[in-house]
Amino acid sequence: MNYESFFAEKIGDLKSEGRYRVFADLEREYGNFPVAKNYQSKGAKKVTVWCSNDYLGMGQNSLVVDAMREALERCGAGAGGTRNISGTNHYHILLEEELANLHQKEASLIFTSGYVANLTTLSTIGQMLPNCVILSDSNNHNSMIAGIRHSRSEKIIFKHNDIVDLENKLLGLDKNRPKLIAFESVYSMDGDIAPIKEICDLAEKYGALTFLDEVHAVGLYGANGAGVSERDNLMDRIDILQGTLAKGFGVVGGYIAASNNLCDFIRSYGDGFIFSTSMPPAVAAGALTSVKHVKAHPELRSQHQERAAKLKSMLGNAGIPFMPSVTHIVPVLVGDPVLCKQASDELLYNHGIYVQPINYPTVPRGTERLRFTPTPLHNDELMVNLVKALTTVWRDLGIKQAA
Repeated sequence: MNYESFFAEKIGDLKSEGRYRVFADLEREYGNFPVAKNYQSKGAKKVTVWCSNDYLGMGQNSLVVDAMREALERCGAGAGGTRNISGTNHYHILLEEELANLHQKEASLIFTSGYVANLTTLSTIGQMLPNCVILSDSNNHNSMIAGIRHSRSEKIIFKHNDIVDLENKLLGLDKNRPKLIAFESVYSMDGDIAPIKEICDLAEKYGALTFLDEVHAVGLYGANGAGVSERDNLMDRIDILQGTLAKGFGVVGGYIAASNNLCDFIRSYGDGFIFSTSMPPAVAAGALTSVKHVKAHPELRSQHQERAAKLKSMLGNAGIPFMPSVTHIVPVLVGDPVLCKQASDELLYNHGIYVQPINYPTVPRGTERLRFTPTPLHNDELMVNLVKALTTVWRDLGIKQAA
């Protein structure tokens, strides 16, 4: 077999469908977010980043940078090993204590990424809990899907945010059989929110554990930034809360918060935790500072919501077809993979605006979109420039406008 031809053919398939992914070569400018330097074939130019998951700009916060610099000078670059073999740094312990406190849980456990946190936790529970069945929302993130697959437990997929369908699925199971319901709070592509209370009601009625992914909500919702479950006074009803340190907190890493026994169980049996070198102390120190800062500054969350609402209003007034969203996610529908990439390129090369096209398989075919994530640092001037640019690109490419 000609292996290289096979690889090239598969890449060619993506290109012919218009969904081949091109990475923007960016250099973030410390202290100047959301501006970045974009390296292009004709040289570097400044662009405004409109699709970052650094939702509050905490990756550029001077307190976070200073904390990382101090830890780097104190501890060096790497952790030195896995958590079990010389790689547990004091910053890791402090961070886990802070995250447990944030979510009002007995304990927390940090991972190298949110992806690894989901994959490890779900696969370990599914593998080891006898005869476990995992009920998963149809729109769950790939990391949750991967964890459920690796668990080799029975899986049942329920329709997205559909309480009736979920209960029908639960009715078909032995009430005494171990069950886990896995879902997200904020779904990042559409910007909708799960019916958390109703899912918790069903979990209690049918004897299921609840696993809630708050990746796109931690830092951004709730009085202390613990997520939608905190905002809705439901944290105590969730068995396992999963979050990230890479979005609302602006650094990198993932975690779970739960009971002492559950966290110790994953710490002791989870392959993705046991066999991974732990995060660098400087990263843990930066995340610790960020969590504390975001927790103490609710005005960041208010500013974030105001900016998202402002952008939606401006897009609506301009006839740009943004999709309904009750969160900070602002998806703008294009509906065609080729046009979506063309619109992204036009914005980048002609208007100095970077927003990545979102195509299948991240979203269903026919719902290709540009996904905007305004932050407290995207001021009115930047929004005016964005809407003008979108209006021009929509006209030039003949993309359908809102009715």
